[in-house]
Amino acid sequence: MDGYLVSLDGSSAPASRKAVEDALSADQLLWLDLRMPDDEAVDMLREVFKFHPVALEDVGEFGQRPKAERFGDVVYIVAYAATSLLGELIEVHAFYAENFLVTARRRGCDSLDEVRRRVELGGGLHVPADRPLRGVMLHHVLDSMIDSFFQPLSDLDDKIDELQEQIFANPSKENLATMLSMQRWLVGLRKTVSPQRDVMAAILSSVVELPGHSEGAVPYLRDLYDHVIRTSDLIDSYRDLLSGAMDAYLSMVSNKLNEVMKQLTIIATVFLPLSFLTGFFGQNFAFLISHIGNWETFVFLGLGTEALAVGSLFWLARRRGWL
Repeated sequence: MDGYLVSLDGSSAPASRKAVEDALSADQLLWLDLRMPDDEAVDMLREVFKFHPVALEDVGEFGQRPKAERFGDVVYIVAYAATSLLGELIEVHAFYAENFLVTARRRGCDSLDEVRRRVELGGGLHVPADRPLRGVMLHHVLDSMIDSFFQPLSDLDDKIDELQEQIFANPSKENLATMLSMQRWLVGLRKTVSPQRDVMAAILSSVVELPGHSEGAVPYLRDLYDHVIRTSDLIDSYRDLLSGAMDAYLSMVSNKLNEVMKQLTIIATVFLPLSFLTGFFGQNFAFLISHIGNWETFVFLGLGTEALAVGSLFWLARRRGWL
């Protein structure tokens, strides 16, 4: 069984069925965190904690939508934590009751590890009298997971600024690929944060009432809800910024294409009268053959008219503002 058990005094130990049973019987279990829950761990959750079969079925099926459901005296919560910019999200399943908190995840989660380190260094939790101990632990876990979104979003803000500078300097295909990957990441983030916001709203409004809920916990739940709202607003604003950067990229590429077409058009326009003049004087009429035969005529008609045509076109382009 991969995981650790945190006791009320802040000490942690590797998770095992015997250690969990001893901590529960002594009312010393603060938090049980399981990584990659296997059949042994699921059997322990079923037989020791007596979790509802529906909730246990969801534990074995990661990829759930964020939600909060109450099964008797236990609230089952599915929430997500962020890792890094463009990184995958960590799905965490939590079971909360008045005398324990159990979390299960398939991957490492820096947010939960940081909470455990803080509890160990602090020698346990220091809880006001009007708040349940495990409720404070649940708040720390959810708060750390929700706040994990802010740093990747801040990195995204810096990346968007950098992309905009590169686009206005010299747009490239790499910029487009980066913007598309960030858009896909934001879409996935929004699909996760929006229902997670609804979960916090349901808990705050007591639609899903936490065991041992007290009025002292309301400001902390409101703080969690506020952080989720801020995350959702940031995602929407960065999505708009990315759309603006995409429009700027397309405009710069279009302008660059117009410049190239303008240059090619000027070159084609210059050669158009030259082709006409060389074609005209290359005709095999008797008059042209008999009168164009010396050096002066070649310079005047052959080269002079072409130089005059090029000069006239250059003057016209300057006058019209094309150059």
